[in-house]
Amino acid sequence: MTSRERVLRALNHQEPDRVPVDLGSSVVTGIMVTTYAKLRRELGVNGAPPKVGDLLQMLAEVELPALEKLGCDVVGLIPPVRAFGIPNRDWKPWRTPDGTEVLVPGDFHYRVDESGDYLVSPGGDVSLPPSGRMPKDGYYFDIITRQQPFDWDNLDPDEFAEQFTRLSDEELEFYRTRADDYHRNTEYAILGGFGGGGLGDLPVVLGPGLAFPKGIRNFDDWMTAHITRPDYVKAVFERQTARALENLELIRQAVGDKIVAIYISGTDFGTQRGEFISPDMYRELYFPFHKRMNDWVHAHTSWKTFYHCCGSIYRLIPDFIAAGVDILNPVQCSAANMEPERLKREFGDRLVFWGGGVDTQKTLPFGAPDEVRAEVAERIRIFAPGGGYVFNAVHNIQAKTPVENVLAMFETVKQVGRYPIAADSQ
Repeated sequence: MTSRERVLRALNHQEPDRVPVDLGSSVVTGIMVTTYAKLRRELGVNGAPPKVGDLLQMLAEVELPALEKLGCDVVGLIPPVRAFGIPNRDWKPWRTPDGTEVLVPGDFHYRVDESGDYLVSPGGDVSLPPSGRMPKDGYYFDIITRQQPFDWDNLDPDEFAEQFTRLSDEELEFYRTRADDYHRNTEYAILGGFGGGGLGDLPVVLGPGLAFPKGIRNFDDWMTAHITRPDYVKAVFERQTARALENLELIRQAVGDKIVAIYISGTDFGTQRGEFISPDMYRELYFPFHKRMNDWVHAHTSWKTFYHCCGSIYRLIPDFIAAGVDILNPVQCSAANMEPERLKREFGDRLVFWGGGVDTQKTLPFGAPDEVRAEVAERIRIFAPGGGYVFNAVHNIQAKTPVENVLAMFETVKQVGRYPIAADSQ
């Protein structure tokens, strides 16, 4: 099968020839750039230094030669303007704090404060207050909360309006051109990366790409508003959803059915131990808007809808399904109540699991290669039978992850991921 055929069969809950594999098709299935720089050397991928496609998480743009060598099946249309509002263009050289040579967007400018930390501002404009900080010996940028005083009794949902913008002609041309190139010149399945449906997602609330964000911009206050000002939260979501639907139509016009799925939301609802909102609160505040977006996608396109949600979210999954979610990522099996056997048994006929392949908190960064191989093989035995599975690690591969472990992960998928796969005893 071609990669595109393989992924489509998996998304339709059919068994392809082997388990499809993803690395880097989205900002939640990627690899940190310093780790990727080491990986590509091991793979013999040469050329210019790797590009940092997402400055917030310092994720690499994974090149096609690396995807081919690793046996991957998916490429992504990741938005060309990311968290800090800096366009991915006019690349220039930079060194990360650990000395890795990379390429960063031309408008990436920063200051260094008295402690040696790196400070980035919206749009790379250093005259503005900083919205991101990377410790001098760190690997990632943390978003800086910049909430201004506000009146709880006079909240205005329109203060978020500047954040929910219509896709520009430049962005739409990027999607159109990139989708056409991938569709014509490769056999990869294409994941649309538009995340405009991330209701209440942390980067949306904190607004690191805005010069002077207004309204509730502290995450604790935002979650408090779920209880004390639910009408305000719903009004913000109403505005975000209306714009998301407009943009989805524009993307449909730009890329048509060249993509197989679209990234709708990256909002996290789980901790390590459980959900941090109740199913009742999800149904009141989020469900109507998620369903509206999913219904639109299913009525107007052939795409599947991709939702990223970290942590222990077992009690929310039935509502995700009822809202029309097709794909769940990252499938954090180490969190409470997220045992892979249970997820596959209870939801595997209705959800595609995209992830869950190996724990990126413990096993992949700190285990031995044999431990990585064992966990990858076990997850494939559980998730792969019957289709409905795309292999990826549990969220992005982090900094300082041993390259031998990353290679062991991909080697094991090649060794054990060919169908038919005997179902694990459940």
